[in-house]
Amino acid sequence: MTDAATQPDDRASTPRAGWADPGWRDAALDWIGERLGRHGRRIVGPVEPRVRPWSLVWRVPTDGGDVWFKANNPGTRYEAALLAALARLAPGRVLDPLAVDADRGWSLLPDGGRTLRDALGGDRSLLARWEQVLPEYAELQRAVAPAAGELLALGVPDHRPEALPELFEALLEDEESLLSGTEDGLTAEAHERLRAHRPAFAEDCRRLAGSGVAPTVQHDDLHDGNVFVAGAGYRFFDWGDASVAHPFGTLLVTLNSVADAFGLPEGDPALARLRDAYLEPWSEGHDPATLREAARLAVRVTRVSRALSWRRALRGADPGRAEYAAAVPGWLQELFAPDPV
Repeated sequence: MTDAATQPDDRASTPRAGWADPGWRDAALDWIGERLGRHGRRIVGPVEPRVRPWSLVWRVPTDGGDVWFKANNPGTRYEAALLAALARLAPGRVLDPLAVDADRGWSLLPDGGRTLRDALGGDRSLLARWEQVLPEYAELQRAVAPAAGELLALGVPDHRPEALPELFEALLEDEESLLSGTEDGLTAEAHERLRAHRPAFAEDCRRLAGSGVAPTVQHDDLHDGNVFVAGAGYRFFDWGDASVAHPFGTLLVTLNSVADAFGLPEGDPALARLRDAYLEPWSEGHDPATLREAARLAVRVTRVSRALSWRRALRGADPGRAEYAAAVPGWLQELFAPDPV
Protein backbone atom coordinates (compact mmCIF):
# COMPACT_ATOMS: atom_id res chain seq x y z
CA MET A 1 0.00 0.00 0.00
CA THR A 2 1.07 3.60 -0.47
CA ASP A 3 0.25 6.23 2.10
CA ALA A 4 1.93 8.56 4.54
CA ALA A 5 2.01 5.72 7.02
CA THR A 6 4.36 3.75 4.78
CA GLN A 7 6.44 6.56 3.24
CA PRO A 8 9.62 8.00 4.74
CA ASP A 9 8.86 10.44 7.55
CA ASP A 10 9.96 13.89 6.43
CA ARG A 11 7.96 15.95 8.90
CA ALA A 12 11.15 17.74 9.81
CA SER A 13 11.22 19.25 6.32
CA THR A 14 9.45 22.53 5.63
CA PRO A 15 8.34 22.80 1.99
CA ARG A 16 7.26 26.44 2.41
CA ALA A 17 10.78 27.40 3.53
CA GLY A 18 12.23 25.66 0.48
CA TRP A 19 9.73 27.36 -1.82
CA ALA A 20 10.79 30.76 -0.44
CA ASP A 21 14.45 30.11 -1.14
CA PRO A 22 15.71 32.29 -4.03
CA GLY A 23 17.65 29.37 -5.47
CA TRP A 24 14.54 27.18 -5.55
CA ARG A 25 12.52 29.98 -7.12
CA ASP A 26 15.15 30.55 -9.81
CA ALA A 27 15.29 26.82 -10.60
CA ALA A 28 11.51 26.65 -10.89
CA LEU A 29 11.36 29.72 -13.15
CA ASP A 30 14.12 28.30 -15.33
CA TRP A 31 12.19 25.03 -15.65
CA ILE A 32 8.97 26.86 -16.50
CA GLY A 33 10.71 29.04 -19.07
CA GLU A 34 12.40 26.09 -20.73
CA ARG A 35 9.21 24.03 -20.89
CA LEU A 36 7.20 26.99 -22.21
CA GLY A 37 9.85 27.47 -24.89
CA ARG A 38 9.09 24.00 -26.20
CA HIS A 39 5.55 25.27 -26.84
CA GLY A 40 6.73 28.50 -28.47
CA ARG A 41 5.78 30.64 -25.47
CA ARG A 42 7.60 32.83 -22.98
CA ILE A 43 6.97 34.44 -19.59
CA VAL A 44 5.97 38.12 -19.90
CA GLY A 45 5.44 39.22 -16.29
CA PRO A 46 5.89 38.37 -12.61
CA VAL A 47 4.32 35.24 -11.19
CA GLU A 48 1.46 35.51 -8.69
CA PRO A 49 1.84 32.98 -5.83
CA ARG A 50 -0.56 31.14 -3.57
CA VAL A 51 1.06 29.04 -0.88
CA ARG A 52 -0.55 26.41 1.32
CA PRO A 53 1.18 23.78 3.47
CA TRP A 54 0.52 21.16 0.75
CA SER A 55 1.39 23.12 -2.40
CA LEU A 56 2.65 26.27 -4.01
CA VAL A 57 0.74 27.56 -7.06
CA TRP A 58 1.92 30.32 -9.38
CA ARG A 59 -0.15 32.07 -12.01
CA VAL A 60 2.38 32.63 -14.77
CA PRO A 61 1.58 35.27 -17.44
CA THR A 62 2.84 34.31 -20.89
CA ASP A 63 2.56 35.77 -24.39
CA GLY A 64 -0.02 33.05 -25.09
CA GLY A 65 -2.16 33.58 -21.97
CA ASP A 66 -1.82 32.54 -18.35
CA VAL A 67 -0.50 29.14 -17.31
CA TRP A 68 -0.35 27.62 -13.85
CA PHE A 69 2.66 26.11 -12.10
CA LYS A 70 2.15 23.82 -9.11
CA ALA A 71 4.72 22.38 -6.71
CA ASN A 72 3.45 19.72 -4.30
CA ASN A 73 4.77 18.92 -0.86
CA PRO A 74 6.21 15.42 -0.22
CA GLY A 75 2.86 14.00 0.86
CA THR A 76 1.09 14.96 -2.38
CA ARG A 77 4.02 14.84 -4.82
CA TYR A 78 2.42 11.99 -6.76
CA GLU A 79 -0.10 14.45 -8.24
CA ALA A 80 2.26 15.50 -11.03
CA ALA A 81 2.67 11.95 -12.34
CA LEU A 82 -1.05 11.32 -11.89
CA LEU A 83 -1.93 14.37 -14.01
CA ALA A 84 0.15 13.07 -16.90
CA ALA A 85 -1.39 9.60 -16.60
CA LEU A 86 -4.95 10.91 -16.49
CA ALA A 87 -4.40 13.09 -19.56
CA ARG A 88 -3.34 9.96 -21.43
CA LEU A 89 -5.96 7.59 -20.01
CA ALA A 90 -8.96 9.95 -20.09
CA PRO A 91 -8.20 12.61 -22.71
CA GLY A 92 -10.54 15.56 -22.69
CA ARG A 93 -11.66 14.92 -19.10
CA VAL A 94 -8.69 16.66 -17.44
CA LEU A 95 -6.28 19.44 -18.33
CA ASP A 96 -3.47 18.22 -20.57
CA PRO A 97 -0.26 19.30 -18.77
CA LEU A 98 2.22 21.41 -20.67
CA ALA A 99 4.94 19.71 -18.61
CA VAL A 100 5.44 17.62 -15.48
CA ASP A 101 8.45 16.73 -13.37
CA ALA A 102 7.23 13.73 -11.39
CA ASP A 103 10.39 13.47 -9.27
CA ARG A 104 10.05 17.03 -8.00
CA GLY A 105 6.26 17.08 -7.95
CA TRP A 106 6.06 19.97 -10.41
CA SER A 107 3.38 20.49 -13.03
CA LEU A 108 2.67 23.20 -15.59
CA LEU A 109 -0.92 23.46 -16.75
CA PRO A 110 -2.88 25.58 -19.21
CA ASP A 111 -5.59 27.86 -17.90
CA GLY A 112 -8.83 25.91 -17.54
CA GLY A 113 -11.22 28.84 -17.80
CA ARG A 114 -14.38 29.16 -15.77
CA THR A 115 -15.11 26.80 -12.88
CA LEU A 116 -18.44 25.16 -12.20
CA ARG A 117 -18.70 27.33 -9.08
CA ASP A 118 -18.49 30.42 -11.26
CA ALA A 119 -21.10 28.98 -13.61
CA LEU A 120 -23.58 28.04 -10.89
CA GLY A 121 -23.19 31.07 -8.67
CA GLY A 122 -25.31 29.44 -5.96
CA ASP A 123 -28.39 29.52 -8.20
CA ARG A 124 -30.52 26.58 -7.02
CA SER A 125 -32.28 26.44 -10.38
CA LEU A 126 -28.94 25.31 -11.83
CA LEU A 127 -28.52 22.40 -9.39
CA ALA A 128 -29.41 19.96 -12.18
CA ARG A 129 -26.11 20.92 -13.81
CA TRP A 130 -24.51 18.44 -11.41
CA GLU A 131 -26.60 15.71 -13.05
CA GLN A 132 -24.53 16.34 -16.17
CA VAL A 133 -21.20 16.65 -14.38
CA LEU A 134 -21.30 13.44 -12.34
CA PRO A 135 -21.85 10.98 -15.20
CA GLU A 136 -18.89 12.55 -17.04
CA TYR A 137 -16.74 12.12 -13.96
CA ALA A 138 -17.93 8.51 -13.64
CA GLU A 139 -16.89 7.87 -17.25
CA LEU A 140 -13.43 9.20 -16.42
CA GLN A 141 -13.21 6.74 -13.54
CA ARG A 142 -14.39 3.88 -15.73
CA ALA A 143 -11.79 4.72 -18.38
CA VAL A 144 -9.00 4.75 -15.80
CA ALA A 145 -10.01 1.59 -13.89
CA PRO A 146 -8.00 -0.85 -16.06
CA ALA A 147 -4.86 1.16 -15.21
CA ALA A 148 -5.35 1.15 -11.43
CA GLY A 149 -2.17 -0.88 -10.96
CA GLU A 150 -0.23 1.64 -13.02
CA LEU A 151 -1.44 4.47 -10.81
CA LEU A 152 -0.37 2.60 -7.68
CA ALA A 153 3.08 2.14 -9.23
CA LEU A 154 3.25 5.92 -9.73
CA GLY A 155 2.78 6.40 -5.99
CA VAL A 156 -0.91 7.22 -5.92
CA PRO A 157 -2.08 6.16 -2.42
CA ASP A 158 -3.77 2.80 -2.05
CA HIS A 159 -7.17 3.36 -0.43
CA ARG A 160 -8.86 0.29 -1.86
CA PRO A 161 -11.34 -1.25 0.58
CA GLU A 162 -8.94 -4.10 1.27
CA ALA A 163 -6.26 -1.63 2.42
CA LEU A 164 -8.36 0.74 4.50
CA PRO A 165 -8.74 -1.33 7.71
CA GLU A 166 -4.98 -1.51 8.19
CA LEU A 167 -4.61 2.20 7.38
CA PHE A 168 -7.37 3.00 9.87
CA GLU A 169 -5.59 0.96 12.55
CA ALA A 170 -2.32 2.81 11.92
CA LEU A 171 -3.99 6.21 11.92
CA LEU A 172 -5.56 5.55 15.32
CA GLU A 173 -2.02 5.06 16.66
CA ASP A 174 -0.75 8.36 15.20
CA GLU A 175 -1.15 10.61 18.24
CA GLU A 176 0.44 13.60 16.53
CA SER A 177 -1.99 13.56 13.59
CA LEU A 178 -4.93 12.99 15.94
CA LEU A 179 -3.83 16.02 18.00
CA SER A 180 -4.08 13.86 21.09
CA GLY A 181 -4.16 15.90 24.30
CA THR A 182 -5.06 19.17 22.54
CA GLU A 183 -8.27 21.17 22.37
CA ASP A 184 -8.86 20.25 18.72
CA GLY A 185 -7.88 16.60 19.05
CA LEU A 186 -9.75 13.44 19.85
CA THR A 187 -10.92 13.06 23.40
CA ALA A 188 -10.08 9.80 25.14
CA GLU A 189 -13.74 8.81 24.81
CA ALA A 190 -13.82 9.56 21.07
CA HIS A 191 -10.60 7.65 20.52
CA GLU A 192 -11.93 4.63 22.38
CA ARG A 193 -15.17 4.77 20.40
CA LEU A 194 -13.19 4.74 17.15
CA ARG A 195 -11.10 1.82 18.35
CA ALA A 196 -14.26 -0.07 19.20
CA HIS A 197 -15.56 0.70 15.70
CA ARG A 198 -12.68 -1.13 13.98
CA PRO A 199 -14.50 -4.46 13.46
CA ALA A 200 -17.57 -2.73 12.01
CA PHE A 201 -15.35 -0.62 9.75
CA ALA A 202 -13.50 -3.71 8.52
CA GLU A 203 -16.82 -5.39 7.79
CA ASP A 204 -18.02 -2.37 5.77
CA CYS A 205 -14.78 -2.50 3.80
CA ARG A 206 -15.15 -6.24 3.21
CA ARG A 207 -18.66 -5.78 1.88
CA LEU A 208 -17.59 -2.87 -0.30
CA ALA A 209 -14.69 -4.88 -1.73
CA GLY A 210 -17.21 -7.53 -2.76
CA SER A 211 -19.46 -5.08 -4.59
CA GLY A 212 -18.11 -6.09 -7.99
CA VAL A 213 -17.06 -2.53 -8.91
CA ALA A 214 -13.37 -2.26 -9.74
CA PRO A 215 -11.11 0.24 -7.95
CA THR A 216 -10.00 3.28 -9.89
CA VAL A 217 -8.90 6.85 -9.33
CA GLN A 218 -11.00 8.59 -6.68
CA HIS A 219 -10.64 12.40 -6.58
CA ASP A 220 -11.61 12.63 -2.88
CA ASP A 221 -12.31 16.38 -3.06
CA LEU A 222 -14.71 16.76 -5.98
CA HIS A 223 -16.65 19.99 -5.50
CA ASP A 224 -17.69 22.83 -7.78
CA GLY A 225 -14.36 24.62 -7.36
CA ASN A 226 -12.47 21.66 -8.84
CA VAL A 227 -14.43 21.35 -12.09
CA PHE A 228 -13.88 23.47 -15.19
CA VAL A 229 -16.74 24.17 -17.58
CA ALA A 230 -15.20 23.35 -20.94
CA GLY A 231 -17.49 23.97 -23.90
CA ALA A 232 -19.96 21.11 -24.05
CA GLY A 233 -18.26 19.13 -21.28
CA TYR A 234 -16.32 19.37 -18.03
CA ARG A 235 -12.72 18.92 -16.94
CA PHE A 236 -11.71 17.78 -13.49
CA PHE A 237 -8.64 19.19 -11.75
CA ASP A 238 -6.76 19.50 -8.45
CA TRP A 239 -5.97 15.82 -7.88
CA GLY A 240 -3.72 16.28 -4.83
CA ASP A 241 -6.10 14.33 -2.56
CA ALA A 242 -6.68 11.49 -5.02
CA SER A 243 -6.21 7.80 -4.34
CA VAL A 244 -6.88 4.44 -5.92
CA ALA A 245 -10.08 3.42 -4.19
CA HIS A 246 -13.64 2.31 -4.65
CA PRO A 247 -14.94 4.92 -7.08
CA PHE A 248 -18.19 5.66 -5.27
CA GLY A 249 -16.35 7.30 -2.36
CA THR A 250 -16.34 10.43 -4.51
CA LEU A 251 -19.93 11.03 -3.44
CA LEU A 252 -18.94 11.88 0.14
CA VAL A 253 -17.42 15.29 -0.58
CA THR A 254 -19.55 15.98 -3.65
CA LEU A 255 -22.92 15.48 -1.98
CA ASN A 256 -21.84 17.28 1.20
CA SER A 257 -20.55 20.25 -0.79
CA VAL A 258 -23.69 20.42 -2.94
CA ALA A 259 -25.87 20.32 0.18
CA ASP A 260 -23.86 23.16 1.72
CA ALA A 261 -23.81 25.27 -1.46
CA PHE A 262 -27.53 24.98 -2.11
CA GLY A 263 -28.82 24.78 1.46
CA LEU A 264 -30.24 21.28 1.05
CA PRO A 265 -31.33 19.46 4.20
CA GLU A 266 -30.23 15.93 5.03
CA GLY A 267 -32.13 13.42 2.87
CA ASP A 268 -33.21 15.98 0.29
CA PRO A 269 -34.48 14.17 -2.85
CA ALA A 270 -32.13 16.29 -4.99
CA LEU A 271 -29.14 14.54 -3.39
CA ALA A 272 -30.60 11.13 -4.22
CA ARG A 273 -31.06 12.25 -7.83
CA LEU A 274 -27.41 13.29 -8.01
CA ARG A 275 -26.32 9.97 -6.52
CA ASP A 276 -28.38 8.08 -9.09
CA ALA A 277 -27.08 10.24 -11.95
CA TYR A 278 -23.54 9.35 -10.89
CA LEU A 279 -24.36 5.64 -10.56
CA GLU A 280 -26.09 5.33 -13.94
CA PRO A 281 -22.87 4.76 -15.96
CA TRP A 282 -22.10 1.81 -13.67
CA SER A 283 -25.51 0.18 -14.16
CA GLU A 284 -24.54 -2.42 -16.74
CA GLY A 285 -24.39 -5.73 -14.88
CA HIS A 286 -25.48 -4.19 -11.55
CA ASP A 287 -28.99 -3.64 -10.27
CA PRO A 288 -29.80 -0.19 -8.81
CA ALA A 289 -30.28 -1.45 -5.26
CA THR A 290 -26.83 -3.06 -5.24
CA LEU A 291 -25.21 0.12 -6.55
CA ARG A 292 -26.97 2.27 -3.98
CA GLU A 293 -25.86 0.03 -1.16
CA ALA A 294 -22.27 0.14 -2.45
CA ALA A 295 -22.51 3.93 -2.60
CA ARG A 296 -23.72 4.03 1.01
CA LEU A 297 -20.81 1.89 2.17
CA ALA A 298 -18.29 3.80 0.07
CA VAL A 299 -19.39 7.15 1.44
CA ARG A 300 -19.06 5.81 4.97
CA VAL A 301 -15.56 4.31 4.67
CA THR A 302 -14.26 7.25 2.63
CA ARG A 303 -14.37 9.38 5.77
CA VAL A 304 -11.19 7.54 6.75
CA SER A 305 -9.79 8.26 3.28
CA ARG A 306 -10.43 11.96 3.86
CA ALA A 307 -8.57 11.86 7.17
CA LEU A 308 -5.65 10.14 5.45
CA SER A 309 -5.68 12.71 2.64
CA TRP A 310 -5.43 15.53 5.13
CA ARG A 311 -2.60 13.80 6.97
CA ARG A 312 -0.65 13.53 3.70
CA ALA A 313 -1.38 17.15 2.81
CA LEU A 314 -0.05 18.33 6.17
CA ARG A 315 3.19 16.37 6.17
CA GLY A 316 6.11 18.58 7.09
CA ALA A 317 6.83 21.13 9.81
CA ASP A 318 5.20 24.10 8.10
CA PRO A 319 3.64 26.30 10.82
CA GLY A 320 0.68 26.90 8.51
CA ARG A 321 -0.44 23.31 8.98
CA ALA A 322 -1.89 24.16 12.41
CA GLU A 323 -4.75 25.99 10.70
CA TYR A 324 -5.93 22.75 9.08
CA ALA A 325 -4.73 20.02 11.44
CA ALA A 326 -8.12 19.50 13.08
CA ALA A 327 -9.38 18.05 9.79
CA VAL A 328 -7.71 14.70 10.52
CA PRO A 329 -9.50 13.89 13.81
CA GLY A 330 -12.57 15.72 12.52
CA TRP A 331 -13.04 13.41 9.55
CA LEU A 332 -12.57 10.34 11.72
CA GLN A 333 -15.38 11.47 13.98
CA GLU A 334 -17.57 11.84 10.89
CA LEU A 335 -17.65 8.02 10.84
CA PHE A 336 -20.59 8.33 13.21
CA ALA A 337 -22.43 11.01 11.22
CA PRO A 338 -25.56 10.23 9.14
CA ASP A 339 -25.03 9.21 5.53
CA PRO A 340 -25.84 12.07 3.09
CA VAL A 341 -28.26 9.84 1.14
